Amino acid sequence: MAWRRTRDAARKARRPSRHGRHGREGRSSVVKPPLPPLDTRAERFDLAVGTAAEFLRSSWEELRDVSFEIADMPAATDEDGIPRWHVLSQEKRIVLYRLPIERLSHLHRNDDLHRRMMIEGCVFRAAAEYLDRDPWDLGPERFRYF
Repeated sequence: MAWRRTRDAARKARRPSRHGRHGREGRSSVVKPPLPPLDTRAERFDLAVGTAAEFLRSSWEELRDVSFEIADMPAATDEDGIPRWHVLSQEKRIVLYRLPIERLSHLHRNDDLHRRMMIEGCVFRAAAEYLDRDPWDLGPERFRYF
């Protein structure tokens, strides 16, 4: 019996201080620190549309009262193709459809920067359709790097 007690005492002495009362470590790292917020595609899409819309609203007086809205899919229509956006001039609304823009647009490089540029380009083209102008006229300084 004495031999076992010394062995247990030696084991307890070697145990690191991070172990808890029952010889187990503390809770996992998933529980301890606060987790960063989830970053979803829909949230990234909302952010890209919002920043482009705010830029356009600050640049063009005609767009200050226009509502930029986001919907997942357009209603079923008999038209050719699937629309990426819908402009309602009488109601002062522009509706952008997230799923057709994200899934049907062809990118030459599939990364976050090019996805964001494609979304912003759709916002600019929809606003240009609303104003009946060329999209390049809406933000000439924004596209100077091309």
